[in-house]
Amino acid sequence: MSNRAEMLKRITDESQRHYAAYTLFNQAMADQLGIHPTDLQCVALLDLESGPISTGEIARLAGLTPGSATRLVDRLDKAGLVVRHADPADRRRALVALTPEARARIGAAWDAPGRAFVEMLDRYDDDALALIADYLHQAATVGRAQAQRLTTSG
Repeated sequence: MSNRAEMLKRITDESQRHYAAYTLFNQAMADQLGIHPTDLQCVALLDLESGPISTGEIARLAGLTPGSATRLVDRLDKAGLVVRHADPADRRRALVALTPEARARIGAAWDAPGRAFVEMLDRYDDDALALIADYLHQAATVGRAQAQRLTTSG
């Protein structure tokens, strides 16, 4: 096997291990916060947004049906993690944002894991970090596209 083929296999194998480890981590973090792992994913995605987003956008980002996204937002609202605002451009539509308390609670929960990830990343120089960031972005793009393909081809 060539060096490139060996490296590609290693990357594929490590990607599978990373996904499995991240799934375990996501479940443990959700358990720590007392919420469902899907709800945690939604909260994490909302935390990345610069402002409130629609339930339809949540559905798109999280790969959920509109009805599932609505139920998810209802659970998060009941748990006090999100607030709904009327969309100024369309009063019939609600926009969803994390509450300040949710941001603080999630931020506190991420404190120790965040430090651990920063410590791990400190071993890389800026060029390597740029490469890692690009890989993660491209892998997420491919993952979303393949998830879409799998859900629409069935």
